[in-house]
Amino acid sequence: MEVSRIRALRGPNLWSRHTAIEAIVSCTPAECDIDAVPGYEARLRNLFPEMGFLEAESHLGTISVAHALEMAALGLQASAGCPVTFSRTAKTLEEGVFQVVVEYTEEKVGRLAFDLAIELCRAAESDGAFDLASALARLQELDEDVRLGPSTGSIVQAAVARGIPYRRLTEGSLVQFGWGSKQRRIQAAETDLTSAVAESIAQDKELTKTLLRAAGVPVPLGRSVTSAEDAWLAAREIGGLVVVKPRDGNQGKGVAVKLRTEDEVMNAFRVAEEISDDVLVERYLPGHDYRLLVIGNKLIAAARRDPPLVVGDGKRTIRELVDHVNSDPRRGVGHATSLTKIRFDEIALATLTKQGYDADSVPPKGKRVILRNNANLSTGGTATDVTDDVHPEVAERAIAAARNIGLDICGVDVVCESMLEPMEAQSGGIVECNAAPGLRMHLQPSYGKGRPVGEAIIANMFKPGENGRIPVVAVAGTNGKTTTVRLTAHILGVAGNRVGMTNSDGVYVGKRRIDTGDCSGPRSARNILLHPDVDAAVFETARGGVLREGLAFDRCDVAVVTNIGMGDHLGLSYISTVEDLAVVKRVIVQNVAAHGTAVLNAADPMVVKMAGACPGSVLYFAADQYNHVLNTHRVQGHRVVFVDGDAIVAVQGEEKFRVPLAGIPITRNGTISFQIENAMASIAAAWALGLPVDTILKGVATFVNDAATAPGRFNVFDYKGATLIADYGHNPDAIQALVQAVESMPAARRSVVISGAGDRRDEDIREQTRILGTVFDDVVLYQDECQRGRADGEVLALLQQGLVDAPRTKNVCEIRGEFLAIDTALGRLQPGDLCLILIDQVEEALEHIAKRIAEA
Repeated sequence: MEVSRIRALRGPNLWSRHTAIEAIVSCTPAECDIDAVPGYEARLRNLFPEMGFLEAESHLGTISVAHALEMAALGLQASAGCPVTFSRTAKTLEEGVFQVVVEYTEEKVGRLAFDLAIELCRAAESDGAFDLASALARLQELDEDVRLGPSTGSIVQAAVARGIPYRRLTEGSLVQFGWGSKQRRIQAAETDLTSAVAESIAQDKELTKTLLRAAGVPVPLGRSVTSAEDAWLAAREIGGLVVVKPRDGNQGKGVAVKLRTEDEVMNAFRVAEEISDDVLVERYLPGHDYRLLVIGNKLIAAARRDPPLVVGDGKRTIRELVDHVNSDPRRGVGHATSLTKIRFDEIALATLTKQGYDADSVPPKGKRVILRNNANLSTGGTATDVTDDVHPEVAERAIAAARNIGLDICGVDVVCESMLEPMEAQSGGIVECNAAPGLRMHLQPSYGKGRPVGEAIIANMFKPGENGRIPVVAVAGTNGKTTTVRLTAHILGVAGNRVGMTNSDGVYVGKRRIDTGDCSGPRSARNILLHPDVDAAVFETARGGVLREGLAFDRCDVAVVTNIGMGDHLGLSYISTVEDLAVVKRVIVQNVAAHGTAVLNAADPMVVKMAGACPGSVLYFAADQYNHVLNTHRVQGHRVVFVDGDAIVAVQGEEKFRVPLAGIPITRNGTISFQIENAMASIAAAWALGLPVDTILKGVATFVNDAATAPGRFNVFDYKGATLIADYGHNPDAIQALVQAVESMPAARRSVVISGAGDRRDEDIREQTRILGTVFDDVVLYQDECQRGRADGEVLALLQQGLVDAPRTKNVCEIRGEFLAIDTALGRLQPGDLCLILIDQVEEALEHIAKRIAEA
C-alpha cells in the first residue's frame, strides 16, 4: 500500500460539509481484497480492537486495505476523544487506486491520525507490532494542545449556535467572528472592544484600587512596597492580617494571604518579587473568595472559589493524598480541563508548615488540610456556582468596578462572608479586577450549574438578529464565470457596497487589485472574507480549488452555475467525465443558505439536476422563454429570467421587470449570445440578493467590457479599420460561443490566433481548431510559454489535426511565441477584416495589442 497526495479539505467539499483529510491510496491486486490476504483483518483488529466495521460501498464489492486505512484513521481519532463520524473510500478509474477521505476537527490531529493509521495497517500486513496506547496518547496530547481552550471554545460554540461564521487566525486563541466589514475578533476572553488602556489599568492593582475607591467601591487598605523590610512596615501600618501580592500578577501567582508575622510577610515578599518588581501589601479581608463575571453592563455569573485542599483518611500522607486528588481525570495541566492539578510547591509546603504539617504528615480522618491560601483554579482550587445568590447591591458594585476600569469583560474578585448581603454590611470588598478572565469556573464549576457565559459574550458583540455575515455570491461553471463575477460585483458596487471579488485575474477590493494571477480558489476567497473593508463578496469558484481545499465559506447567499461543458480540465484529479465535473461544480449549490438561492441555467440538463441539492430556493435562467424547465418553474410561482424579444425579463408571479438588451453594452445590442447568458446570470443573482430593479438596470448599463474592466473577456478593439477581439476562451464550448458571436459580426475576411493548453485532453485540443475551421479563413497557430507536460510541438500537431478538412480555412501557419503570432496576424489585416486573438498570457498580450494599436 502506497499513500500519496495527502490534502486537507478545510471547508465544504466534494465529499461532505466536514473538514477532512483526503489521500490517494494505491493497493496491490492482493490488497484490493483483504479477504485474499490471510489473517489480515484478524491481525488488524488484534492491534486495534475498537476499530469500526469494515464495509465497502455496494458498487465496490470487495473491501480493500484502503477501506481498512479509512476506518483506522477515523477510529483512532474517535478513540482519542475527537468528535468525528464521517469517512469514505472511493475507487478511481485507475486499477487499485482509491481516494480515502476522513473527517477531522483539528487538522494536525487528523494528519497525525492518518500517519498512525498507515503504521497500523502496515503492521497488520507484516504481522508487526503497533503501540496503540502510545498512539492514542500522542493524539490526545496533540488535540489538547491545538484545540481551543474552554474559555475561547465556549464563545466559539455560542457563535456557531447563532449561525455566526468563525475562523481561527492563529494556533492560539485569536479568533475572527463574521466576515468583511461585519467581522469581530476575540483573544480568549478579550474582545476587540477591550481597550489596551483598560487592560493596563487592570494589571496595575494599586491604580485599580485608587480608581475604585474614588468611585465609592469598597476596596482593602494597602500600598506598594519596595523591599521585604518595607513590606513588614506596611503590614504594621495596616495592622492585623495582611495579603502580599505582585502589583501586576495574574492567576494567583505569587499571592500569599493571612500573613501575620515578620517572617511570613518577608518570605511572601520575596516570592512576589520574582513575579513582579512592584509588590503590594493589603489588609486581609475575612471571608470567602468570590469571582463575579461582568459582561457589558450585566452580571452574568458568580462563583465561590475554594483553595486547594485534601481531606485526611488517617492512612495516607499529605503528598499521597495530593497525588490521589490529582489523579481525578477532570484535573489537568493548564486550562483544557475543568479542574487543574494541585501544585505541591514551595507555597504549598509553607502553607502546610503554618498548620503544623509537612509533606509526609498523615492527617487524621476527616481533617481538611489547606494547601494554599488563595483559591485560584489555576493552582488547584475549586469553584461553586453562586450566581443565583448575588445581592443586587453586590452586582451593582461589580458592574461599577468593571465600568470604572473600562473593561467590557471583567472578572471582579470579591472577598466577603456571603453573596446574600451588601459588601459594606460584612466588611467585604473588591480586591482585583481582571481583564481576560478565565471562564471555566462558570462553564464547568466543581459544584452547581454552569452558566452560558459564551452566549453572553457573543450577545455583547452582536446585536439580536446579527450574524456577522456579508452577502456572498459564488459562481461556478465551465464558461462565463469571470464575466458573471465581474458584472455581479459591479451591480453590487452600484448598490453602494464595497465589494470584494476573486476571479482568474486576481483579487479585488472595490476597484483596487490587491493580488494578481489566477485567484479563483479558496485561499483568495478567505482573504476577501478577512478584509475589513468588504461589504459584499463575489467569488469565482473554480474546480481546482474545490478539489484542493473545499470552499472558503460554510454557506453562500447565491450560487450561480453558468453551464457544464467539455474540456474543462477533464482527466485531471480523477475528474474524467462531464458528470464528474458537474458533481464538483454542484458543491456551491449544496452549500447555499436555507434563505439563499441557486441561480441555474435551465438550458443545461446537468445544471438543472443540481436543483435537488439546493437547501434554498432555485431561480432558473435561459435565453429560450419556452424552455420546458423554465416554464414549469414559472407556472409553479418561482422566479425565472429569460429573453423576450429585445429584452431580458425577470418574472415571479405578477412581479415582472424588463432589462432592454440595448441597455446592456456587453451584449452589443443583443448580438453576442454568450454575453446575454452572462447578463442573465448576473441579473438573476442581483435579483436573488434583493437589490432594487433600478440598481440592476443601472448596473448592467454602466458595466464596460474593456481590457481594463474585464481583461481577456471579449475585448473589442479597432486596428486600422479592422476589428480585433481578444479573449481567453480555452475550451471547445468557449470556442463555440465565440464562433457564434463572430458570425454575427460583419467581416470581409476572418482570421484567428490560437494555441492550446497542454493539460487538456487530445480530443479537446483538436476540437477547438475543428470548430474554428468552420468560420475562419486564416489560422495562426502558436506554441505558448508553458506546454504543461507536452513535448515540443505536440500541441501544435494536435491543433493542425483539427484543421484537416476544415471547410473554411485556407491558410494555416505555425509561429513560436504568442506576441510574434499576434504581430503576424495584425500584419495581414485589411480594413473590414476581423481577427480573433485567443490569448494565453492575458495581461502581457493585452498590453502588446494596446502597444500595436497605439503605434498604428
